[in-house]
Amino acid sequence: MKHVVLYSQPGCPPCTAAKHFFKARNVEFEYKDVQADPVALKELLALNSRSTPTIKVGEEVMIGFDPEKLETMLAGQVSGK
Repeated sequence: MKHVVLYSQPGCPPCTAAKHFFKARNVEFEYKDVQADPVALKELLALNSRSTPTIKVGEEVMIGFDPEKLETMLAGQVSGK
């Protein structure tokens, strides 16, 4: 199973949409608040991103929220469930 990380911050509507997307599909994910956690912010910057949501699925990174692309990124994880 691929490890899923959601880099987010309060008041980010696309971040909320991403959280709902994962929960609706029973996808476990790690939530990292880049505003409250300086380590998470450093990780976000290391991914060459300065915006939220940034989503990491395994080694793949998505900046922003694109449900169709995210489905493709998760395909290997959620198929067979």
